[in-house]
Amino acid sequence: MSEIAADISIDSQNEELPSAMTVALVQLALACGGFGIGTGEFAIMGLLPNVADTFSVTTPQAGYVISAYALGVVVGAPVIAVLAAKMARRTLLLMLMLIFAAGNILSAMAPTFESFTLLRFVSGLPHGAYFGVAALVAASMVPVHRRARAVGRVMLGLTVATLLGTPLTTFFGQSLDWQVAFFSVGVLGLLTVALIWFYVPKDRVSEEAGFLRELGAFRRPQVWLTLGIAAVGYGGMFAMFSYIASTTTEVAMLPEAAVPIMLVLFGVGMNAGNFIGSWLADKSLLGTIGGSLIYNVVVLTTFSLTAANPYMLGLCVFLVGCGFAAGPALQTRLMDVAADAQTLAAASNHSAFNIANAIGAWLGGLVIAWGYGFAATGYVGAVLSFLGLFVFAASLRLERRDRSAQAV
Repeated sequence: MSEIAADISIDSQNEELPSAMTVALVQLALACGGFGIGTGEFAIMGLLPNVADTFSVTTPQAGYVISAYALGVVVGAPVIAVLAAKMARRTLLLMLMLIFAAGNILSAMAPTFESFTLLRFVSGLPHGAYFGVAALVAASMVPVHRRARAVGRVMLGLTVATLLGTPLTTFFGQSLDWQVAFFSVGVLGLLTVALIWFYVPKDRVSEEAGFLRELGAFRRPQVWLTLGIAAVGYGGMFAMFSYIASTTTEVAMLPEAAVPIMLVLFGVGMNAGNFIGSWLADKSLLGTIGGSLIYNVVVLTTFSLTAANPYMLGLCVFLVGCGFAAGPALQTRLMDVAADAQTLAAASNHSAFNIANAIGAWLGGLVIAWGYGFAATGYVGAVLSFLGLFVFAASLRLERRDRSAQAV
């Protein structure tokens, strides 16, 4: 058993586990924050044409705000995790959601494209640290063999956001004004602050906690390889989804009203993937990660080949969403390989996914600008997933070598 898994089990043995109601309320509070973050992150993808019109830029140029948000996650997750190493987790969660709420409300009032881009960067800063700390809180309240499912319930807020929050904000953003979407996300952030305040119990900071211990995560090769799997292997989902609005209207020739339907299909897929993936991860962690990469290669290739067909487009959008099955698995894998540097490793998982977001949106924009069309974003995604398999293979090789060394 890994060091972190052993550490969690010790807590469970020495202290009585919380009641089922307490655990459910904590998970609800944490998932609400995930819902707000997911809505804020993905709503922009359905509103890119509207944002481009408001600020008089092209749709690929408007895609820079997606990369700006992703960059905020990449920078914010490790920096906040290290600087807040001695902060109680409950306090840190409250602070992160206040920053997130303020960033989104101010985004709705941005006067220029440059200021909007900057505020999307600020809004992304708390993202990774929030999910990382929330996952640790959820995992610490359940038995070790149910960790992935606890993490999956926290991430359920993110996946439900793609099913409900993103399509609704996209619909109202298109019908009224896209700024309404970000103001609404800010309100969700404030609601999460209230829920965390009432339901998440106060915690004690370990005497050994400190930024040097957290930085120790980056001395472990398996941490880097796991982050590499997320950063490279899952950029394909974002390469496709970043431009789904234009693919729907310009490739499948559907009306703008069909865009929210595609977002709903993607959300249904993400929820299905989160549910199945968290269950599979508690059975076979590495099998879930490797299998999902192979799955993504096949599905994203099919997306590019069939995007002009409205029915196949809808099916492929759903299936690509199911690829989120790897989310809980990768988060739990980092808990296993990071030992006592829990906060930094857990937060960095979302940095890696948002590096994937930035890479996917950037490469997708490039192939579109080069004249290959919006459907070609699926090919970009398939290549990224294929490359992720090589990183996964390196992780497996190192794991087997370490096991052989320990057996000697």
